[in-house]
Amino acid sequence: MVTRFTLPHIDITDRAITRLYQAPQENMGGGSAPRVRDAHGARLQAELAAAFQGADATRPTDDRLEPAPATYLEIDLRRGDNPKVLEQKTAHIVPGATRLQEDETTTVALYVPDEARPILEGILRDYTSGPLTPKAQLPRHKPKVEAIEAIRQARLETFWTDDLDALPADPQQAIWWEVWCFKGMEAKTLEAAERLGARVATPDNRLYFPETVVVPILANRVTIELLLFAAAGISELRRASASPTFFTDVDRENQIGWAENLAERTTWPGSNAPAVCILDTGVNRAHVLIEPALAATDVTSIVAEWGADDGPDGHGTGMAGLALHGDLVAPLSDNRELVLTHRLESVKILPPDGFDVNDPRSYGAITQSAVALAEIAASHRTRVFCMAVTNENVSGARPTTWSAAIDQAAVGNMTGDDDEAPRRLFLISAGNAPAPVQRDQILSADDYPVEDPAQAWNAITVGGYTDKVEIDDEGYENWSPLAEAGEISPFTRTSVRWPQNKSPFKPEIVMESGNRAVSPAGDEVLSVDSLALLTTGHEVAQHPLVPFSATSAATAQAARLAAMLSAAYPDMWPETIRALIIHSAEWTEAMTASLDGANKRDAYSLLRRFGYGVPSFERASASADNHLALIAQNTITPFRSTDGRKFRDCHFYRLPWPREVLEGLDADIRLKITLSYFIEPNPGASSAIDPQRYQSHGLRFDLRRRLETVTQFVERVNPLERDDPKARVVVTPDEGWRFGSQSFSAGSLHCDEWLGPAVQLTSRDIICVKPVMGWWRTRGTRDECNRQTRYGLVATLSAPGVEVDLHTPITLLVENAMNVEIAFANDEVDE
Repeated sequence: MVTRFTLPHIDITDRAITRLYQAPQENMGGGSAPRVRDAHGARLQAELAAAFQGADATRPTDDRLEPAPATYLEIDLRRGDNPKVLEQKTAHIVPGATRLQEDETTTVALYVPDEARPILEGILRDYTSGPLTPKAQLPRHKPKVEAIEAIRQARLETFWTDDLDALPADPQQAIWWEVWCFKGMEAKTLEAAERLGARVATPDNRLYFPETVVVPILANRVTIELLLFAAAGISELRRASASPTFFTDVDRENQIGWAENLAERTTWPGSNAPAVCILDTGVNRAHVLIEPALAATDVTSIVAEWGADDGPDGHGTGMAGLALHGDLVAPLSDNRELVLTHRLESVKILPPDGFDVNDPRSYGAITQSAVALAEIAASHRTRVFCMAVTNENVSGARPTTWSAAIDQAAVGNMTGDDDEAPRRLFLISAGNAPAPVQRDQILSADDYPVEDPAQAWNAITVGGYTDKVEIDDEGYENWSPLAEAGEISPFTRTSVRWPQNKSPFKPEIVMESGNRAVSPAGDEVLSVDSLALLTTGHEVAQHPLVPFSATSAATAQAARLAAMLSAAYPDMWPETIRALIIHSAEWTEAMTASLDGANKRDAYSLLRRFGYGVPSFERASASADNHLALIAQNTITPFRSTDGRKFRDCHFYRLPWPREVLEGLDADIRLKITLSYFIEPNPGASSAIDPQRYQSHGLRFDLRRRLETVTQFVERVNPLERDDPKARVVVTPDEGWRFGSQSFSAGSLHCDEWLGPAVQLTSRDIICVKPVMGWWRTRGTRDECNRQTRYGLVATLSAPGVEVDLHTPITLLVENAMNVEIAFANDEVDE
């Protein structure tokens, strides 16, 4: 239950009356001074008591939050006094937001921990009625108390340091707020914000200063008021203003200065660090923010005569900046030291002006050649491949030679590969939707199918969403964003129009792609700098910082995420890194508004629009580090060719659920499972009709049902364990899954989440990974039928919105897979 509240503005004084009580400083030592200080001190004591009483009476009650053990006060200081006069470091009484009033007095937000209330009360009491100082015969704490003109209970406006006109009048209007937190206290504020359903910007988009951390939070005014008075640690509020225009609107000298400053603050990666290999137009490695992470030997081209430098549009260099640093707005805006754990490589696959264009039919071979060039140059290095080049206006609804070539390269089976060839992770853009100027010409993203080769089963396809909604370009003051925060980007494509049961879900994830601006009349739509990301420009001496947007920007950021995870977890396979990325993805509130209440068929369409959501390094690494997560990577032999062609291996993982905790928890629990593997492709006419003819094999996960014994579970997934292997098992519907088993018809990545009462999960403690049909079994040679393959599996347990310790009862020692060889009864059983 959420209780809304209005904070009263308690003000029992007037500044003019305050000054009458305050005698000139030189007269406070004697004479009538006691009477003056008595009046001034008594009034402040009454105001403080009223403020504390008001704070206690209006502390928000919300089931999602614990009340903050602190109070905020609004203090008026007389003209010329420094807010630092209010600080009591040992008691952790700290001034925050400061605003200068028209009469030149200062209003300060003062943070007072509950345990420090007696200290503040004692200061006023000593000043008012305590003995004078022995030598000077002055009231105790005279400078501190006489600087104060009034004390009130704080309200939201107390923290607001922007123009008051920028404060939303509508309490339900969601905007991006800059939440300034006292350093060291931001964690509790961010935890409370997430509990309230507010969206917190990733660490990449936060600013870190010596005494404060600035966190962008998307929320309405009601939520921010709850956050202010239910979570200690906020010092100031502003409207979020970080924008590329701050850097793009300045002259070249300033741009160069900003870039050089960031380069000096960066610890650059070593030569053996994992790399993002960019397959694009080339990269200008002379850029100060690129050169230390991109060796000359790692910049090449599939045609030597093309050269390796970037083309006139600078697309490859823009990709490089985002793949290495992410959006540059935040790192350029503060002075923190940054450490990069991955580097860059570049292979030019697009010809420069003056050369023949590539034959679209040759892009499969071109891509595999580019992969080989990068690996020959640095065979020892781990890398992920980033490609934002697509076959324009060619739908990826069915496999092509290009998408199949990527699937081949990913599984380590392209031309020239041997048994020791690495598995490879590709991140590919979904392709860009047209961007007409006239609004009536703009179609839904669903009308623009994902472009070839983004249908590649083994790749991560990246679509776009946007959080960019603040427009501050000069001349566009009255324009509005085309998409609201958290919605699909105007630049992206979807696979909603693809055949439902015959093609994989694409894109799998969405990343920031930028937004577009709508004119006041509503008939014109333009792309403006403030709604884009900021990256490195190829004209390093003239425009080293440039705006960049669309699905290219999204793909570069996704590749950066993959490389960072590869650096953090060097023993994880590409299949597992892929699983972690997908598993970390979450839908924004705007996306879940469409998902909630939808039936499974509608949910499939939404999955083809948003993918599994927006991924996060923090969530992915939490899954990798957290003992509430099961992470397994294993080899499996799906089939065997002895005594006919049959299924072979099935792996079981026992999950160490804290049974007693779950049985005593009256709340819903979320179990999320992601399975990732690479198939060997077999493209052809029939592969577009039957996915099992395209895939070498398939894998699925299954979870023990609530009332199922272990024996019944094994018999259900393994017909030969039954008394009559040919007998059909009656399978009760497995309710509670967001998408259900029908969402697993195609593709080599499967992700779903179960939500239900905690007690129902106590007996659902075994996950099975089992094979399904593929051409290795039906059409392959004997050696192919007996071939091994690999997979990565991630499962996490969480209690959304519930304060419960699931960590302590769960041991880190999760049983490894039991490599149980299971021969299935006949060729007809696939599941």
